[in-house]
Parts: sequence; structure tokens; C-alpha cells
Amino acid sequence: MKTAKIYQYQLPMDSGVILREQRLQQRDGLVIELSDGTHCGKGEISPLPEFSQETLEQAREDLLSLTQAWLNNEELDLDANCPSVAFGFSMALLELENGLPQEGNYQVAPLCSGDPDDLVVKLNEMSGKKIAKIKVGLYEPIRDGMVVNMFLELIPDLSLRLDANRNWTPKKAEQFANYVNPEFRSRIEFLEEPCHTPEESLAFSQATGIAIAWDETVRDDGFEITVQDGVKAIVIKPTMVGSIDKCLSLVENAHKLGMQAVISSSLESSLALTQLARLAAWKTPETIPGLDTIDLFKMQLDTPWPNCELPMNELSELTLIWEN
Repeated sequence: MKTAKIYQYQLPMDSGVILREQRLQQRDGLVIELSDGTHCGKGEISPLPEFSQETLEQAREDLLSLTQAWLNNEELDLDANCPSVAFGFSMALLELENGLPQEGNYQVAPLCSGDPDDLVVKLNEMSGKKIAKIKVGLYEPIRDGMVVNMFLELIPDLSLRLDANRNWTPKKAEQFANYVNPEFRSRIEFLEEPCHTPEESLAFSQATGIAIAWDETVRDDGFEITVQDGVKAIVIKPTMVGSIDKCLSLVENAHKLGMQAVISSSLESSLALTQLARLAAWKTPETIPGLDTIDLFKMQLDTPWPNCELPMNELSELTLIWEN
């Protein structure tokens, strides 16, 4: 017998979390729990303010409709729903069918924020392949270039992933590159979306030799993965992309063309974050996922992230908003 429950959560965030112009004081989302009488599957639906195309209220309406259709044994078109619902519901179905392997890739590319001296010590102590991530485009590009150059100079075996979120004009992107030693540029694994448009980003890569990755572009209407000079990777944020099937199709197509596919978070709770780690271990085993976001929370949800000491908010403690 099929049953379903929908919960709503609110988790406090670290006071320093800023999304574009907005300080994010708490993370709001929904959890769908599906059961067939024997097995259970969970999924998280948490549109990211300032980034997702849908609001939490719109996601809730979509989720209620989709859940009722599932209970009625109707044929489901998950990606006809908003992306966060398509992702969360498809993850719950995957768990229900025991289709998501338990092993996860919990190795993260640490997000470089805070005191550079502390970070240099932390990065020097990292074992295995050293990859870290720096958000650029928030300050003057010359400052960003100097910071990136400093890390690469101080830690000779470090590679960096950078993310500019389409913040730079071509001139500002050029200013950034001018402050990165040409000998170090190959150790920038990729720079996500440096310029306002994909065309400007491609021109930047070809002029500087700095590899780029598509992130926002992956979610643009009509996007197709093609071989483009300078494009090394695509970044897949399932909460903003859609169903697991849609995400895995992107992974498969990227791999066919010799490109990296990086599973990345959209500030999901530990429930979805651990599921993304399992998805990454399963489908992108050679690539470190972009999941270093648990420390931005003050609480975990339902499923513990390894070696995380934050207090846990159990599913039973959440507000149950619908069941059938």
C-alpha cells in the first residue's frame, strides 16, 4: 500500500551566509517521504533563494499535485514540475526502489573563505589530491587575482576551482587574469562562468588559457553539451537542474565528450547532501564533488554528514504538513 508524508523544515544558518544581496538566516525546505509498505524513500525539496526559478510556495503546490498523482498510480512526468520538486521526488523514488548505492564520496573541495593563513595550513595538511574552491567576482578582480596567485604560489601541489557567477565584464575578467602568473594558470582546474555571457567567457578562456566550466549555462533553455575550446567541465546542481534522470543524462553526455561532470550542492540540508555524495560516488567516481556546505548550517537534518558534530533535527521533529 502506497503512503506519503510531506514535512516542512527550517534550519538556522551561519550568520555569514550571503546569497547575492541577501543574508540567509535560515534554510527553508520540504521533505517528501514515500512508502510502498515495505520500503521507504526520502527526498528534499529546497529551492535556493535568489537562484532557483521557483519559490518554496510554488514548489509545495507542485509537490502536492505530484504526490497525489503518484498515489493514484498515474504516469509521472517529473521534469514537467519545477526543478527542486523533480529532483527531490525522483530521489525519493530512487531510494524507494533501492536504486541509490549506500557508498558516498564525502571528499570535498574545501571552500576558501576566512583567514588565508589558516587556510594555507589546512590545505597543506590535506591528504591525497589537493583541490580547493574560491568564490571570485565579489570584490575587485585585481584582489581576486592576487589571492588566487598567492594560494597557488604557497601550495605547489594545489589546484583551484573558481566560481565567478557571471559577475565580470570582459575587462574585469582580463584584470583578474593579469594578476595570475601564467605558469600557475594550468593549476586552475576551471573557472565557472567568468563573464556575463557564455560567448564572453569562451573568449576569456581562449585569450588566457584558463579553463572554464558551465554552471548557470547548464540550466539555460536549450542547453546542449558540446565540445568547445576551453570548456573543461559542467557543474550540475540537481536542486536547480531537475530529476535524477535529467542529471544523469548530463553526466553521461559530458563523459562521452571527455569533460568532467561535477555534482554540486545548492545549500541543501545534510539529508540531501548525503544523497548527493552517494550520487557522486556512483556516477562521477573520479571527480571530487562540490559539497563543502554543511558548515554553513547550525543544524543537520535526519541524516548525519560524516564527522560533522552539528546537532541533529530528526524528521519526527518537523512540521507534518500533509499525509495520505
